[in-house]
Amino acid sequence: MAEIDKAFSGSIPKFYDVLTVPLIFESYAADMAARVAALAPQAVLETAAGTGAVTRVLAPRLAADARYVVTDLNPAMHNYTAEAQGADARIEWRQADALKLPWDDASFDVVLCQFGAMFFPDRSAGFAEARRVLKPGGRLIFSVWDRIEENVLADEVTRALAAVFPDDPPLFLARVPHGYHDVAQIREDVRQAGLTDIQIETRDEMSRSPSAREVATAFCHGTPLRMEIETRNPQWLSLAT
Repeated sequence: MAEIDKAFSGSIPKFYDVLTVPLIFESYAADMAARVAALAPQAVLETAAGTGAVTRVLAPRLAADARYVVTDLNPAMHNYTAEAQGADARIEWRQADALKLPWDDASFDVVLCQFGAMFFPDRSAGFAEARRVLKPGGRLIFSVWDRIEENVLADEVTRALAAVFPDDPPLFLARVPHGYHDVAQIREDVRQAGLTDIQIETRDEMSRSPSAREVATAFCHGTPLRMEIETRNPQWLSLAT
């Protein structure tokens, strides 16, 4: 994966949290939090936490004596999350690579990852690391986006930018967020990691926004798509939006 695809820096975390999270992440975060909370875990690890869409919803649902470790590889996203969450003695904030977790074997009851596995350079290795730090009988719960054609917003944004840059269209959304959707491949990657009792389901949610401009701003300013645009022409970010 190109470094530009992982560039959540500068003003991107703020736009991501203020616009992108409410637009496309919050409803799925609520579902993820409910699934994890239903297991009543005492030790939880969240990888690729972004700006804390799941963290904010899950933390209040965990036991008072639970341990919740929240991580992200990107320092800008991780720092933004920690500052936005507020004080909670149960939460430990760590910058960490999901493929090289700095914890002992069998440390957690649940490992969760919302819309982060697509960014793993080696998905099976990432799932194997999750398995390593899980206690016997523990659960890995993760989500990925379906193919871009099933997501009207991302597809329209990609088509619009192709009209602005016809010779070199920015394809970040199709390439990364919506690039890991094949169910057979996902199942095989999880199986190769040594995990068993694999369950996969598709969940549909409807995004809503006050305006098309907010949607455009969320994608063009609150994701690495911004870097793709500015690499082509730094003066055209406003035009592209």
